[in-house]
Amino acid sequence: RLRQAPWPEMPPFAGGAVGYFGYDLVRTVEPLGEPNPDPIGLPDMALMLSDVLVVFDHLRHTISVLVNVYADDDDGTELETAYAGAVATIAKARELLAGPVPRPAPTPARPRPRFESNMPRERFEANVARIVEYIHAGDAFQVVPSQRFSADLDIDPFSVYRGLRVVNPSPYMYFLDFLDFQVAGASPEPVLTVTGRHVATRPIAGTRPRGATLADDERIAEELLADEKERAEHVMLVDLGRNDLGRVCEYGSVSVDRFMAVETYSHVMHIVSNVSGTLREDVTAMDALRSVLPAGTLSGAPKVRAMQIIDELESIKRGGYGGAIGYLAYTGDLDTAIHIRTVVVKDGRAHVQAGGGTVADAVPAYEFAESEAKARAVLRAVELASQQPDWP
Repeated sequence: RLRQAPWPEMPPFAGGAVGYFGYDLVRTVEPLGEPNPDPIGLPDMALMLSDVLVVFDHLRHTISVLVNVYADDDDGTELETAYAGAVATIAKARELLAGPVPRPAPTPARPRPRFESNMPRERFEANVARIVEYIHAGDAFQVVPSQRFSADLDIDPFSVYRGLRVVNPSPYMYFLDFLDFQVAGASPEPVLTVTGRHVATRPIAGTRPRGATLADDERIAEELLADEKERAEHVMLVDLGRNDLGRVCEYGSVSVDRFMAVETYSHVMHIVSNVSGTLREDVTAMDALRSVLPAGTLSGAPKVRAMQIIDELESIKRGGYGGAIGYLAYTGDLDTAIHIRTVVVKDGRAHVQAGGGTVADAVPAYEFAESEAKARAVLRAVELASQQPDWP
């Protein structure tokens, strides 16, 4: 219902809904049973309408304050009042930005958080072995099991975001405060981006830990690209992405723009591809997001059967993990990342979930090690945050 008038000088996001679309939302459109119990108690979807924004332009070293004005009347009287309120809001924001930056108060030493998984190593590896059996029986080509690490946390949740910026800088950095819980993350992988009628997804599948030197990284990257298991897994997920976009795009417009490139991050490297297309005229950004959630890289293929197997093997509801986190702008554009490399803080506890794709020749011990490697940078960020002064 709300639409923002186009203005070329605006940033890509100048107001709209910000939040996450959880893994289990797919149950509203796909034949899946009831979800597993949710020990954290999170909503399947949480969004906030952002009408006041402070935009940092790191290229030009500028700050802009944007305030959206909502007008529902026909004669313009409400518009004048709303406009005056927006001007006052901008003035107040400028006053706050011009004020002194508060300094952190001295913080006593705190114990490092002790993260524990929701399952022992033996059970995770048994889950992988069971998935391999399902794959050999023809139920699926790939399934993505996961484990959740949790710990008591006695710090300001925003400090976790600061830790992530230091330890694991990524294309998508976010901190969302929903009052009774917070979400801080550093996701490397978009679920879906929509700009006008152009839509794109970016499958990431195939992982190795970083080396100690540049030469080590180059050697590991060559080994990663030569690994038949990793290549097969990646190609399968690229095909799944093409199929998902094909459901909402114009015929013949879906293409693979970049295929199997290696990208390095703070602790791991991944194989990455880009898939894009042109949305049909009758399709919205939300229709497109619905067609891809949850991403195949966090569920498997075929998607519905893979999710049924995950429900059987994982004893708890995934919540946001594996869903999408990002924004739906008033312009109709959308930009979302996969809800991974993310910390959920609720009721004095921090929760981090990680997993990896399992295919026919998967080795349970290796899959367990991969899931730990994916969580390591995030756990390290929480540990770092616990040793720093709280955000004032």
